[in-house]
Amino acid sequence: MLAVVIIARDEEAYIETCLSSVSGLADELIVLLDDRTTDRTAERAQRHGARVVCEAWRGFPAQRNRGLELASAPWVLFLDADELVTPALADELVATLQNKPTAAGFRLPRYNRFFGQILQGGGWYPDHQLRLLRRSAAHFDESRLVHEAASLDGAITSTHEHLWHENIERLDELWHKQSRYALAEAQTLYRQGRIMRWRNLLGAPAREFWRRYGQLGGWRDGPVGFLLCATMAWHELVTFLLLWSLHNACGIKKKEDHVC
Repeated sequence: MLAVVIIARDEEAYIETCLSSVSGLADELIVLLDDRTTDRTAERAQRHGARVVCEAWRGFPAQRNRGLELASAPWVLFLDADELVTPALADELVATLQNKPTAAGFRLPRYNRFFGQILQGGGWYPDHQLRLLRRSAAHFDESRLVHEAASLDGAITSTHEHLWHENIERLDELWHKQSRYALAEAQTLYRQGRIMRWRNLLGAPAREFWRRYGQLGGWRDGPVGFLLCATMAWHELVTFLLLWSLHNACGIKKKEDHVC
């Protein structure tokens, strides 16, 4: 009835805990592994009975669609390797699916832990994630390269119990992760025809900081909340600088090749 699909790259530190949390819950365990992986993720996943499919990276939404293709169960639960299903959530999922729900998808609230602290504000709680999907009703827009969301043919509802996310433990991890997201976001904006305006360099970071720190209560999480909100604001600036560089590179290529 349920397939758990995990998209992973170099996740040997987390993959076993993640898979253990769904032991006895899923009929299928599928790890869609980025072929650039260099650690023992595959070995450790197979140790827990997962089917490991190692393929080239396509981007987040395309990987999600590939996960839907690989699964055969009518319901798919997408997890990241650094997430786990709490026992209470596992019980709720079993009861929900046994009742044959009419909804096409379920949002799951999620606890996020940064630097050992569970966050309360800044948009990181309750942080609903649309992860439990009726396979036949779901599709991901592959033009959206980051923060992908499923399009569903049917109603969406929510669970009461939570996912648990071990999000960030080191500053360098935070920086590298947000830098990757900024590049993906810039590429998405570029594909959509957006251009950078100089006011974006001040306005976008300022709005993001105020949204997260003020409106969404990032101040409630003390110094960690301030750090995270400031980091998100900084990467808004990085996103628009990267967007400018993409247009600039395209302009140079047009002059050289007469195409872009």
